[in-house]
Amino acid sequence: MSFFLRSQAFVEGGAIPARYTCDGLNLSPQLAWAGVPAGTKSFVLVVDDPDAPGGTFVHWVFFDVSATTESLPEGPTAAKLGTAGINDFGKSAYGGPCPPKGRGVHRYFFTLSALDIPSFGLGPGATLIQVNQKMSGHVLGTAKLMGRYERR
Repeated sequence: MSFFLRSQAFVEGGAIPARYTCDGLNLSPQLAWAGVPAGTKSFVLVVDDPDAPGGTFVHWVFFDVSATTESLPEGPTAAKLGTAGINDFGKSAYGGPCPPKGRGVHRYFFTLSALDIPSFGLGPGATLIQVNQKMSGHVLGTAKLMGRYERR
C-alpha cells in the first residue's frame, strides 16, 4: 500500500467547502492517512496555495506529529496533536483558503511528510524555512491531497 492522505471534507481535486475557509468557520479539515513508510517517527503537514498573487502562500505549518497518529480531527482539537509553525497570515495556526475575490480558482496542497526523526526540537512559531531545514535528509515519504477554492 502506498502512502496516501485523504479527507472526509473533500476529495482529491475537489472543492473545499466554505466551512474550512475564511468565508466560513475557518476550521482545519479532518485528515487521515495510511500506508505510512516503515521507520516513520513523526509527521509534518504543510498546507499552501501556489496560485496566490504574490507567490506560494503558506496556510499551515504543523510538525512533530507523533508516528502513532493516523488522523487529525476537524478544527482546533488537531492543535493538541503537534506543534504549529508560523503561516503567512503571521499566526501559529491553520489559516483557511482566502483567495482574492473574483481572481479564479486556487489550488490548496495538503502535504504530509513522514520523517525518520521524532522531533525537530523547534518551538511553536517556527518558520517553514526552519522546518524545511530540519526535514532535510529525514523524509521517508510524502502524501498529498489537493483541494480547490474560489471566492465569488
